[in-house]
This record gives sequence, C-alpha cells and structure tokens, in this order.
Amino acid sequence: MSDTSATLSLPYLMPAQAQRHVTHNDALDRLDLVVQLVVTAFDATNPPTSPTEGECYAIGQTPTGEWVGNAGLLTVFQNGGWVYISPKNGWLATTDTGDIRLYSGGTWVDARNQTALQNLPELGINATADSTNRLSISSDAVLLNHAGAGHQVKVNKASTADTASLLFQSNWSGRAEMGLSGTDDFAVKISADGNTWTAALSVDATNGNVTLAQALTLTPAPTPTSPTAGMLYFDGTTTTLRCYDGNQWYDLF
Repeated sequence: MSDTSATLSLPYLMPAQAQRHVTHNDALDRLDLVVQLVVTAFDATNPPTSPTEGECYAIGQTPTGEWVGNAGLLTVFQNGGWVYISPKNGWLATTDTGDIRLYSGGTWVDARNQTALQNLPELGINATADSTNRLSISSDAVLLNHAGAGHQVKVNKASTADTASLLFQSNWSGRAEMGLSGTDDFAVKISADGNTWTAALSVDATNGNVTLAQALTLTPAPTPTSPTAGMLYFDGTTTTLRCYDGNQWYDLF
C-alpha cells in the first residue's frame, strides 16, 4: 500500500505511527492549497522577499533563488518555508484579480481564451441553439463593431444554385429577403404571408443592370435647391419626370 493518496499525494496515517498529528496536518496543508486554488501569480520566477503564510505561486520555467529546480510546480509558503506540489491536468486556478487558468499539457493556459471557443457544435446567447440555427442570439440589438478601420459582414454560399441572403421575419414568418437566392444575381423579394414571394428588384451579376418587377411609383417633390448631375425628381404639378444634366433640368416625360 502506498504511503500517499493517488491524486493529491496526501500522506496516510500508518499503523502504530507516532506523531500522527504531523502527518494529518501535512495533509490538511496540501488540501488547503489545492482546494479552491488561488495563486498570487502564474509563471512566477522570483520568490518574494517577504512572503506571507499561505501565499501561492505557479512557478514558471526559469525559477531563481529558492525555487530553482522546481519549474512548473505549484508552491505555497507554509510554516515558514516553501512547499511544492505537482499540478494535474484539468486543475483550475485563479488569481484574486480574476485571471483563470487551466493546467493542460504541462502548462497553465487561459481558460477563457479563443481556443476554448473554437469548433463549438452550437452556441446560444440568451437563447437555445439547434442543429439548423447553430448560433442563436436573443437580444434587443447586436453590435458588430470594427477592430481597426472597416468592418464586413460576410454571408457565403457553396455554389450558384444555393442561397446566401438576409431574411426578415414577422412572428417567425418571412416577409422580406435580400441576397443571392438560387442565382448570383442580387435580389430583393417580398411576401405578405411567408409563402408566396415576389421579386421586387434584381441586379444582374454580369452587367449590373437593374430590373424592377413592378411599375415604379414616384412621390411628387419640389425642385431640389442644390441638384447634382444625374439627379431625378418627379414634379407633381406638371406630372413630369425631370433630370438634371449638371447645368439645367430636362423633362424626360
């Protein structure tokens, strides 16, 4: 039988052992270190000059002074000296400032870094995700901000016949959709019931020509005071569509 426990190496009391309280207290000191593990610093290399009782460090790879030869271990100042313990894969430790680390592969890694959030099968934020909506967010708003200068929202599809679009719903029923729906032409579609859809506008992917599915309705407006070349406006008084060529207005019809 081993003299220590398998996981935390806590010393066992032996039959007919004298000074049992010493062994018992040693085990309590080790439990006091690893249960609710809080360290003063990770990757520490220099022992403090005036440590306090119970002060704990995760030693880095190039320790100095009293810590030499104990790289990668946990150490706690107990009973006037440094006690060393080997951490196990899966242990969590934190600092009093909220830094959380996971011991994995012989090092303390950030338990909240981006690698922990890679290749998640589903993610729900204040919502429940499923196999179709693998990312689900329930919120009053979603902010997508730049990290430098610009920002792009990308919606990709596998092939021309597939769909890459933004769908706008009312009570979970589609009412408007814009994007690449079954072709590479950009289209805006509308629906009154979520079943029957009408393409209101489409833009040809090859030449940029715009096609309107219905007649264009123009709202009468006063003559613009600062027109620019190419500007159109509908004169409600004369029911005329007018165009500005950069110098003067021309009646189109």
